[in-house]
Amino acid sequence: MSLEALNEQVKKDLSYIAHPVCTVDWVKPTSHPEGHVYDVVVIGGGQSGLSTAFGLKRERITNITVLDENPAGIEGPWVTYARMVTLRTPKHLPSIDLGIPSLTFQSWWIAQHGQEAWAQLDKIPRDKWMNYLKWYREVLELPVQNEVKVDLIEPLGDGVHRLRISGNGAKTNSLLARKVVLATGIQGGGEWHVPDFIKNNLPKTLYAHTSEAIDFNALKGKRIGILGGGASAFDNANFALSSGVKEVHTFIRRKEMVRVNPMRILEQSGIIERYHSLNDEEKYAAMLHFFKFNQPPTNDTFNRANAWEGFHVHLDSPWLEVSASEEGAVVHTPHDTFTFDYLIISTGLITDPGLRPELKQIEQFITRWGDVYKANPDIANPVIDAHPYLSKSFAFVPNSEEGKAALYGLFAFNYSALISCGVSASALSGIRYAVPKLVTAIADELFLDDKATILKNYFEYDVIEFTGNPKIPTK
Repeated sequence: MSLEALNEQVKKDLSYIAHPVCTVDWVKPTSHPEGHVYDVVVIGGGQSGLSTAFGLKRERITNITVLDENPAGIEGPWVTYARMVTLRTPKHLPSIDLGIPSLTFQSWWIAQHGQEAWAQLDKIPRDKWMNYLKWYREVLELPVQNEVKVDLIEPLGDGVHRLRISGNGAKTNSLLARKVVLATGIQGGGEWHVPDFIKNNLPKTLYAHTSEAIDFNALKGKRIGILGGGASAFDNANFALSSGVKEVHTFIRRKEMVRVNPMRILEQSGIIERYHSLNDEEKYAAMLHFFKFNQPPTNDTFNRANAWEGFHVHLDSPWLEVSASEEGAVVHTPHDTFTFDYLIISTGLITDPGLRPELKQIEQFITRWGDVYKANPDIANPVIDAHPYLSKSFAFVPNSEEGKAALYGLFAFNYSALISCGVSASALSGIRYAVPKLVTAIADELFLDDKATILKNYFEYDVIEFTGNPKIPTK
């Protein structure tokens, strides 16, 4: 099968489930003095945003748009700061296809490379995943507006939000929406974290976080130090050495490397799909355990890096102090002192709605986990406590009566949902379970918002359908 044939198969499969049925869109238009009101605006055009848009269209909610601040083709991390060779997720797991076999990555791959090539494929190449996402967007005709950045969400009352926007793709300075989905990825619930002892003691020319653009060509023949022992640290180590960096030293505070990947048991155990049925105590414990291990590097990534002569791992070696010198960045550990030409910081992110500029007007109304669940002091984790406390369907929960109207219709379908909704919005392992929950919740809200009108129209419906003239027997 060619890709052209697959495109036709997708259209045929969708027609069999009556998608799209544009003539029967049940959500009625909302009028507003400022102009057009979208029923849903999805912020973020990566895998979460695209699959949400598809899910909404399947629910016959078509007055929607997807906004992404990046140019077309570089949404998400895949061809920017993601530096792994392949995805970490097993290739066979369904994800954003939402149950349509012809929409799977497997179908897309086989259409171009054949069944045997699929059998030989170990994991999905990172750049091929981005190409798949571009195809997915195109074949489903999803309404994405690129180079449009949402700067601020303003609640206007009456169930409408104004989105202040900017960017080369923005045709106006604002949009109106009844529902807003923050499909803003792994960083969309807070910010990437660089420890203060680094930010306060080094010029920015000497370091970068793994989430930033890094000119590896300028680092050829150089020595770099990487702080962190998670998967992205080793992704960057291998990428750097492959780019001509002479030496990479990776520093890990643990005495031993993590060897267990909790994601694999989450995928097999039913926890991902049934996570919403856990109580708060169980959710807290589950995510505390997840953070304990995080994700180790994949074996292939580690082995690639380890094969380079210039690759070094330092265990039990937290950075105690850093400083700048004429030779570069000086790093002190409990065991030694090192000087590097450049540092890469792989310290993850901090989740806190208060760090998001687009939430500036409403973050004070958002309930956090620390507001609701008081963990035993022996296990209490401030990182978990700062996460927003969301409904089972990703909606923000207000902490006051005043906040109800401000937050109504807002959904956090990004990494900040991890504690409340589990491995879902920003992980391919869980996205196929998460999108239907999110979309159902949005559809329910829209229906209940318009319930009075919908029921009135139902009770008053009098369009004649049957036109037959039965023969009445005569006596």
